[in-house]
Amino acid sequence: MKIAVIGGGPSGFAAAIKLAERYNDITIIEKNNKVLKKLSITGNGKCNYYNEVQEITKYHSSYKNFTEVINTKNIDKVKNFWSDLGIIPYIKNGYYYPFTNNSKSIVTSLINKAYSLGIKIIENTEIDDIISYENKFLLKGNNYSNYFDKVIIATGSLAYPKCGGTSFGYDIAKKFNHQIIKLNPALVQLVTNTGIEKKWDGIRCQVKVLYKNNENIIKEETGEIQLTDYGISGICIFNISRDISIGLNKNEFEEVTINFIPWYNGNNFYEFLDKRSNDLKISNIINLCEAFINYKLLSAILFKLKIKEEADWQDLTKVEREKFCQSLISFKVPIIATKGFETAQVCSGGLDLTELNLKNLESKKIPNLYFCGELLDLDGDCGGYNLTIAILTGILVGKSC
Repeated sequence: MKIAVIGGGPSGFAAAIKLAERYNDITIIEKNNKVLKKLSITGNGKCNYYNEVQEITKYHSSYKNFTEVINTKNIDKVKNFWSDLGIIPYIKNGYYYPFTNNSKSIVTSLINKAYSLGIKIIENTEIDDIISYENKFLLKGNNYSNYFDKVIIATGSLAYPKCGGTSFGYDIAKKFNHQIIKLNPALVQLVTNTGIEKKWDGIRCQVKVLYKNNENIIKEETGEIQLTDYGISGICIFNISRDISIGLNKNEFEEVTINFIPWYNGNNFYEFLDKRSNDLKISNIINLCEAFINYKLLSAILFKLKIKEEADWQDLTKVEREKFCQSLISFKVPIIATKGFETAQVCSGGLDLTELNLKNLESKKIPNLYFCGELLDLDGDCGGYNLTIAILTGILVGKSC
């Protein structure tokens, strides 16, 4: 049995490793000059590869019954896969990293395992077309042509083309009459329209972010935000970006609310500042707040409210004080775009799961053709969930192909 895995990412490697437990002629074909290129930069090179918090709300798909794939039994296979690979974890707040804190440990372990199983790895080879011919598949590419009995497509999504993001998997799926659910950038930075982006550029702070759609709370995230000259970024932003991206694609008005003082759990921040001013004998509004709000951010907010930095708290009108307090607790940020597929970590949407056998991800239309990884209509939040999807779907293909 001769089997090709197109795509040398984590999903392709997981599929090939599991296949090699039963077959001895497995080939990984990668278009980049190195396999696992995107994995090597995951988590700023630290590679958060798993998360002990496994809630179904961390995963997303347009197919309501995607739990046929993402479920406790299958996720346990992912944890065991990493353990069997010999990865020693460093666990921080439920996030799993290699103990070296370096993605190279993961990359090297996957490559060494593949070679130990006799898996052939071909790099710098881009497949252009797949032709189904007499119960076999002809793979054609740059200076490459070969027949295989089974083919696994693990070429990833459109996200982050600098590391190999491509439409190839979608194109092949369409060629064989599969449907692609609308693609949108996910886990991506947001472009905003507050008017003070240039002033707050470079600030990092701990916040609470609320995303509503038609007055319904869709998601609430707490964590670090990065304020930039184009808008907002950071893990808490990435985790709401999926829904916002979809809304923007539908030409809906999208807005998030930022609470810059998530530590405050009282009922009246106005009174809190009044008391603080009296107790500390501080009158200037900057001095009053600079102990808990970055000066640069205070300056930007005051500029937007048309309040002078040298103003005293008690000299402000009641309306000005209320607007200032509201801006710290509930700063409204209109979203005009995302940074797109160029910087997105993953895509939402993808190959329609209803057209696959979800036990082994084989095409229901073309026997012996399989799909796994990012190109599926299945994505997750930040925190190792997308890598879990990649490994899990690779395992399902490899164990049952």
